[in-house]
Amino acid sequence: MKKDEKNQKKTNVQAEIDELTNRWKRALADYENLEKRINAEKNDFVKFANASLLLKILPALDTLIIAQKHLGDEGLGLGVRQLVEGLESEGLTKIETVDKEFDPNLMECLGVEQGEENKVMEELRTGYLLNDKLLRPAQVKVGKNEKQI
Repeated sequence: MKKDEKNQKKTNVQAEIDELTNRWKRALADYENLEKRINAEKNDFVKFANASLLLKILPALDTLIIAQKHLGDEGLGLGVRQLVEGLESEGLTKIETVDKEFDPNLMECLGVEQGEENKVMEELRTGYLLNDKLLRPAQVKVGKNEKQI
């Protein structure tokens, strides 16, 4: 009987070791997943940390672009291009709108005019994406058939 008791204890100890090993492996996997999630969140934070600042800069950029179009000043145009290139290098992308299908996820319709149904006829304010996420929607006029206006 002593031998049976020893075997039983040995079996119990081995089962406990197996259970603790499995718990340790699960805890290690959970920790590794946590590290991955924290790194992904940190990368997202860095990507989008400048969103607030960019939203404050964009109206000034809009004004500079309008001024450059009206004045035709080459120096101002160069400065605007450099600013746009710098912002693009940080993940800013202009939303293309004119002659495109109206997309309510990227655009705000501020008016309608006669034209091809659901096509953007005019861009009133440029919209931007930051790292493929909407930063500021484009404001546009959308075409409607003459009978519907």
